[in-house]
Amino acid sequence: MVETTNALGIISKAGRYGGGTFAHRDIAFEFGSWLSPGFKMYLIKEFQRLKEDENDRLKLEWNLQRTLAKVNYQIHTDAIKENLIPTELTKHQINFVYASEADLLNVALFGKTALEWRTDNPDKEGNIRDYANIVQLVVLSNMESINAVLIRQGLSQSERLVQLNKIAITQMTSLVNSKQLKKLK
Repeated sequence: MVETTNALGIISKAGRYGGGTFAHRDIAFEFGSWLSPGFKMYLIKEFQRLKEDENDRLKLEWNLQRTLAKVNYQIHTDAIKENLIPTELTKHQINFVYASEADLLNVALFGKTALEWRTDNPDKEGNIRDYANIVQLVVLSNMESINAVLIRQGLSQSERLVQLNKIAITQMTSLVNSKQLKKLK
């Protein structure tokens, strides 16, 4: 029968103890689903459970990287507060300094400011960093620490942008090609 129909994924063996018909698991699942509605429901529920587990694991990895980025953000904001904010600024002016530095990192890594991203993505909630992948978040976290050092060294914003962009390119290239990172995915 297998040879007659040229069936792929099915093996039929004659014999009392070693014989029988064997099918690829996808064919067996389909046959079992046709044979038993309860089995089909079991497969559907198990698939959904596995996908939920996978999504939870991915969210945990993403949240861990996002948390690390926030920790380094504290180092970054401390450097800004200690070195870039004069004592006589209004709250609005101080917020502008922080936003300007955040956009410096956004431009160096993503090639656009937060406002440009929001203009390009009006249907999305959150900000550009909420949509960053793990590699980008690792690089962003590193750049926050590096920018804090560059601020303390007294480099101008334009000088820091050039250096940070070079660092972002180097780190992204290195991490995208990383065998260790590919194992995590």
